Amino acid sequence: MSTTTVSAEAGSTVFGALRAAVADPARVKTRAIDLYANAHDASHFLLIPQAVVVATDAAEVGALLCAAAAQGVHLTFRSGGTSLSGQAITDGVLVDVRRNFKNIEVLDDGLRVRVQPGATVRAVNTRLAKYGRKFGPDPASESAATIGGVVANNSSGMACGTVDNTYQTLESVVVVLPSGTVVDTGAADADDQLLKREPVLYNGLLELAQRTRSNAASVATIRQQFSMKNTMGYGVNSLLDFDRPIDMLAHLIVGSEGTLGFVAETVFRTVPKLPHVTTALLVFPGLEAATAALPALVATGAATLELMDALSLTVGQQMPGAPAIVLDLVVQEHAALLVEYHAESPEKLAQLLETGMQTVNTLGLTLPADFTTDAGIRGQLWYLRKGIIPAVGGTRPQGTNALLEDIVVPVPALARTCMELISLFAKYEYENCMIFGHAKDGNVHFMLTDDFGSPTGLERFSRFTEDLVDLVLGEGGSLKAEHGTGRVMAPYVQRQFGDELYDVMRRIKVLFDPAGLLNPGVLINDDPNAHLKDLKAIPAVAKEVDRCTECGWCEPVCPSRNVTLTPRQRIVSLRAIEQARLDGNLALMAELEKDYEYDAVQTCAADGMCQTACPVTINTGDLMKRLRRDDANPVEKAIWNVAAKNWGTVTRVAGVALNVVRTVPVGVILAPNKLARTVLGTDAVPLYSPELPGGGASRKRAAVTTAPRGRPSITVEESETSHA
Repeated sequence: MSTTTVSAEAGSTVFGALRAAVADPARVKTRAIDLYANAHDASHFLLIPQAVVVATDAAEVGALLCAAAAQGVHLTFRSGGTSLSGQAITDGVLVDVRRNFKNIEVLDDGLRVRVQPGATVRAVNTRLAKYGRKFGPDPASESAATIGGVVANNSSGMACGTVDNTYQTLESVVVVLPSGTVVDTGAADADDQLLKREPVLYNGLLELAQRTRSNAASVATIRQQFSMKNTMGYGVNSLLDFDRPIDMLAHLIVGSEGTLGFVAETVFRTVPKLPHVTTALLVFPGLEAATAALPALVATGAATLELMDALSLTVGQQMPGAPAIVLDLVVQEHAALLVEYHAESPEKLAQLLETGMQTVNTLGLTLPADFTTDAGIRGQLWYLRKGIIPAVGGTRPQGTNALLEDIVVPVPALARTCMELISLFAKYEYENCMIFGHAKDGNVHFMLTDDFGSPTGLERFSRFTEDLVDLVLGEGGSLKAEHGTGRVMAPYVQRQFGDELYDVMRRIKVLFDPAGLLNPGVLINDDPNAHLKDLKAIPAVAKEVDRCTECGWCEPVCPSRNVTLTPRQRIVSLRAIEQARLDGNLALMAELEKDYEYDAVQTCAADGMCQTACPVTINTGDLMKRLRRDDANPVEKAIWNVAAKNWGTVTRVAGVALNVVRTVPVGVILAPNKLARTVLGTDAVPLYSPELPGGGASRKRAAVTTAPRGRPSITVEESETSHA
């Protein structure tokens, strides 16, 4: 079941086993619209699952693992779906572990926090705020990124670096292993229980630790690689950092991208949220000047140094609420660093800023540095930085896809690396490429846009990737710093770590998951062309939503997210319909369209909440309202247009009608009632039943007059409308 659809007979057996593993069989979804709506994450890859299961708790996940193992099918766990490297998709069974895994428990007055995988980083920080604490990892996607994804990818972010990332702040984890065994690494007897229940895994970890520690070259490679942000391969640094297998297990789970087990719950140590902060956007003449300034700025104790190149600034000018310093800039070759200092007291902050300005004043900035503690201005600056990825992706030409890469090199090599990157963009004729990221850590992201699925685009991307790998590894860097290995860099793990450590990683996978049940193709993949396969096409479907990058930031605020579809799912389902049409797959097109009307169009709240979270301000509700108008019955539209212009009369007549029909036998009413429902639609005309109340009396409406001190004073006067 790795790349092809299961037969009807086999599918019946597989899906029956999955349904038997969950309390409510309806939570095993196999409709086309459920499969295609859930297939997309924020990456440039696309695989269509065979089934989508909404799990409720760890025990149910364990049952699903056992059922999948018995049937020989693959499982992939999915929470927020903000992953950028293709680790949250599958052509097997996709298990939704966001909807029912959102518990957050603050412990020890905020010093620790227990969290389930479906809670977002923002939700955790909201709970911790009153304690003056925060979650260590601080990814830009914190409004949508979930703890499950944070653990799976060993997330870091803007300020946490390698000190407060997921690996360093994790205290314990409850993990469901592929065997179905549930392990709580925080239990007092956890190590003994692991030996008793999983002896092969326990002893295998001890053997790998001894093997690694006795190899000087392996130790040197691990220490060098993990001195930087690094999410390539498994966290083999845990084999050196811990002595007990239970602790090795806990930290191997971090960054394992759902290939070793299911994270049901985690306990993290939190970090102080320093209350005194000052921020500035330092504008440089060019990218080389900005990156060359990094070592000196790092030495001043800056908490964050976020790089933005000229394209980032240009696109940022189009974002709503862009800060004045960006709006007023005539962008040419400029680049900027978003610099921030954090302190526990005003005095300490003043001292940091004084030291920082001594360096800043020597950097030859295009504009004078203007540090501010104003929360509003600081919020604008951070909104600009956090929204860059999807905002730039939203400017891509129609028919192209956005690919976001994520590399790290030692900070002294970053300026040279960025210049070489620009040369590679020119060599392969990639236009409008963006470079930005966490420069303090030598970690930058860059975005390419192209039709990667075309023969020309695929060949160009293949050759570019080979040159990129040579560049980064030649500088002693890592090909993935925080977005996870996924599918995009899995073929290069061996080149980065060497044969010996790659073999250790392969052994880790076999120890945890001997049947290869979990998330195959991710992180460990022997196919040298895996990164060139299953690339996503993005056909144009509607002007309201074509800029969508499928980042998923809209999903946490959608009222219908747990009822039918989210805004992202409404968009990707429409794209699936269009792609089926382009492919000539009319049967799939018809099947998707059949359910799209209700699941997407009719159940959208159309309240615009998605727009408040979308970096490119897409209001999916606008499209849904247009589709409703286009599909409406002409007679129904005409009648409702008249009704809207005479609403007072309509409500009075409706009230009288409800009073009249209560005196008439139900049988007499039903015939014309059903006829009206046929003509005007069942959504417009309710089916009458004796339980309906009679018409109501006219209501009064409040009028507001001005009272002293500007307070409203309410008076009541006769209303001209009545209500049914």
